[in-house]
Amino acid sequence: MTISFDPNSIDLPKGHFIGGNYIEDLNGMAMRRPSDGQGFADCPVADAAMVDRAVEVAKAALKSSGWGGVAPRERTRALHAWADLLEAEAETLSRLEAVSSTRPISQLPQGDIAVTAEQIRFFAEMADKEGGACVPTREGALGMILDEPYGVVGAITPWNFPISMAGWKLGPALAAGNAVVLKPSEMTPFSTLYLAELSVRAGIPAGLVNIVLGDGPVTGNAITGHPDIAKVSFTGSTVAGQAIMTNIARTGVKPMTLELGGKSPHVVFADADIELTANCVAGSILYNAGQACVAGSRVIVAREVAPALAEAVAARMARIKPGATWENETQYSPIISERQIARIESIVEAAKARGAEVVTGAHRLDRDGYFYAPTLLTGVGADSPAVTEEIFGPVLTFQTFEDEEEALALADHPTYGLCAGVFTRDLSRAIRVTKRIQAGTVWVNRYGRSRDHILPTGGYKSSGIGKDLGREAYHANRRSKSVLIDL
Repeated sequence: MTISFDPNSIDLPKGHFIGGNYIEDLNGMAMRRPSDGQGFADCPVADAAMVDRAVEVAKAALKSSGWGGVAPRERTRALHAWADLLEAEAETLSRLEAVSSTRPISQLPQGDIAVTAEQIRFFAEMADKEGGACVPTREGALGMILDEPYGVVGAITPWNFPISMAGWKLGPALAAGNAVVLKPSEMTPFSTLYLAELSVRAGIPAGLVNIVLGDGPVTGNAITGHPDIAKVSFTGSTVAGQAIMTNIARTGVKPMTLELGGKSPHVVFADADIELTANCVAGSILYNAGQACVAGSRVIVAREVAPALAEAVAARMARIKPGATWENETQYSPIISERQIARIESIVEAAKARGAEVVTGAHRLDRDGYFYAPTLLTGVGADSPAVTEEIFGPVLTFQTFEDEEEALALADHPTYGLCAGVFTRDLSRAIRVTKRIQAGTVWVNRYGRSRDHILPTGGYKSSGIGKDLGREAYHANRRSKSVLIDL
């Protein structure tokens, strides 16, 4: 595969994708590439009428295809064919992903694209293996729990991992027998549109995967508040998640899965392997330039090993290779927009004003586009903005502790509880600390998701409700009905 490409040579999908066809919409927003800041396309904004159209098409497709009631293995076969097409079209998908996003082209074919195909296959295999049950009742009666799809599921995905997040939503919803109306981020819609196009080519009935483009206040609200959308799944910021909950409550009652923000800690004990820990810590904040809800942005480290760890992490930060997302050599991503890089700058400056010391970074890189230097701050207190706020950028803070209780107190964030890392050679301590950390996922002597899609992901506190991935994501797209029959 030829990896590097000319961003001006890409033929971009145009319009919404509804019922297996592209629908042009001239009501658009200007888009800029984060790698060079250049304007290059417009993204339409679906109004309530366009969302209504997508929902009606989804309902009709469910009825005409019988998707929710076919033999489950039929859904499995179609989803496997879809995953095969993703791999066959990896070059096109990678270019559509890289051109407008923060994802370097070199990380996509064997990374995001391959992982998305794996996730779809994982959920495909659940279609005929998870279902209802007969349950014990009194003699002379039969008790059953029936398992049924919701119907039309609404989904909203973020800009940081566009195709992967689309797979999180579409895979379990389709395997469970639903249709989907999905809104990708208005900054990174193109790979998701092509993903939907491939679903039809794979044999998934047209109208089961519908993509409407637009922003949150108009298009997102129309989706989450639509009376015929039975369930909502969202990945994004906590603020946006709160707005979705409010909109749903204002317009009705429906279940939701929300995977939201994080401010995740690395808890590093004195007996940790410093080289391994430095690799994990640096990797977690350098990956996608820290633009990930699971980014490990707070290091809680034993005082005696803090200097050695800070030196090792700073050395790794110095070795980054920034560049445009369409260049094969690029290892370090741009920030998504001018607005986001300005926000990173403001939080870092506020932290410095409160006494934070800069070990490295804390400035823009001198190049086109929106690039911010990997930043390491020490001397931060629990009330520092760099500690309390989700920065969504390559900014890492160091705080030190004397004993296990202090480490746990520092790790416990008042708002977020998405992920955490624990680094120690003491197995008993690792288990003890893992049980007490308030987070939906804890990694020990590693940091970051694996390709074990059986492991669910989701947060505590304001980091979310429900789970993506794993059996939990499949069951979140089905609803149960209790039946009791007197014989």
